[in-house]
Amino acid sequence: MLGMSSLAGAHMYLFPEVVRLLREKGVEDMVVCGGGIIPDEDIPKLKEAGIAEIFTPGSKLDEIVKWVREHVKPRVA
Repeated sequence: MLGMSSLAGAHMYLFPEVVRLLREKGVEDMVVCGGGIIPDEDIPKLKEAGIAEIFTPGSKLDEIVKWVREHVKPRVA
């Protein structure tokens, strides 16, 4: 899992670019999520770009942990 945070307003460029670079390098099984000051209207676009979930200010820690447990599976070596 890769978690990113943006408080500077660059999430619409940075988050999709990281996903693009991961895919370019053949990383297909990485769950990517993001958080920070992200307007509600940007969330669907980010999800379309491959960001699995967005956590905004006020997201409760127990909700984030629950989401991670449900969506991120340990890798088997």
